[in-house]
Amino acid sequence: MHNAKRPYVLKKETIISQILIDCPRAVELLAENGLLCVSCFLNQFDTLETGTKLHHMSDDECKKMIDEINKELEKEENLI
Repeated sequence: MHNAKRPYVLKKETIISQILIDCPRAVELLAENGLLCVSCFLNQFDTLETGTKLHHMSDDECKKMIDEINKELEKEENLI
């Protein structure tokens, strides 16, 4: 049985500190979008959606960013 690893999927409901643990690459991509969550003490309480709202991103901007990051994570996983 082939046990292929699936790429990490970023979701707006995920607590940011969990993203830090689960997928450091996603954290880098969030930083490229202006979300410097690594150094923020709120990362242990806030979801990604809450974090984007705190950074004045609209729901559409949040969705677009998550979609773009997920596409990048998938592309990078396929290169491995």
